[in-house]
Amino acid sequence: MLDSLRYQHLFFDLDHTLWDFESNARATLLQLHEELNLKQLGIDNFDRFYRQYLEHNEKLWDRYRKGFIKQEELRIKRMRLALLDFGVVNEPIAAAMNIRFLELLPTRTILFPHTRELLDYLLKKGYRLHLITNGFEKTQHSKLHYSGLASYFSAIITSEGSGSLKPKLEIFSYALQQAGTTPEHSIMIGDTLEVDIEGAKNAGIDQIHVNHLNLERIALSDGSYPTYTVFSLQEIMQIL
Repeated sequence: MLDSLRYQHLFFDLDHTLWDFESNARATLLQLHEELNLKQLGIDNFDRFYRQYLEHNEKLWDRYRKGFIKQEELRIKRMRLALLDFGVVNEPIAAAMNIRFLELLPTRTILFPHTRELLDYLLKKGYRLHLITNGFEKTQHSKLHYSGLASYFSAIITSEGSGSLKPKLEIFSYALQQAGTTPEHSIMIGDTLEVDIEGAKNAGIDQIHVNHLNLERIALSDGSYPTYTVFSLQEIMQIL
């Protein structure tokens, strides 16, 4: 059946594409807010605290992808800075939050709508499904296990396992090698233009930009557009 398909190997991003990072992180931080009694420290506005965490996390991930900081600095600093926004300087609490967050987050199971429906549909059609994720090896495998997604994917490529990070060419080349395929038989499905889509394009791989924010079709940095843009996972079934 593969030979009759335009694309044979589908490479998915995980966080923000299939696995709803924002919702899962919010549930985890809310539990930490209660467990560690952060309100008593002066963090009385949880929604603001959550927004600050997301902002710091995004900036630190960008620095991590560019090689400016290491994994452990990313993990502890996002907690430290979110606390600092409320005037809280407490390294033991930041360390405890980091440890507990990494324990709890991978056990969360909130997926974007139509995730399982889409993956079932694609497998039934005969596609081979894979993951390319910048997430950490143990954490990402735990997310897949607890959310029941592990069995859908043949090759699971993490930044730690490959020794590279999206959008670098090396991680896409490594993923193609692990899947036993070529760019012309592959397509990348992800939410982040700079990381997933431009990285895939530079590797000669077609792309589906999953724009969960329901905005408009967005151009890449060179003025071109992704091969496809969808605003829900369900729309991918109209393409593949």
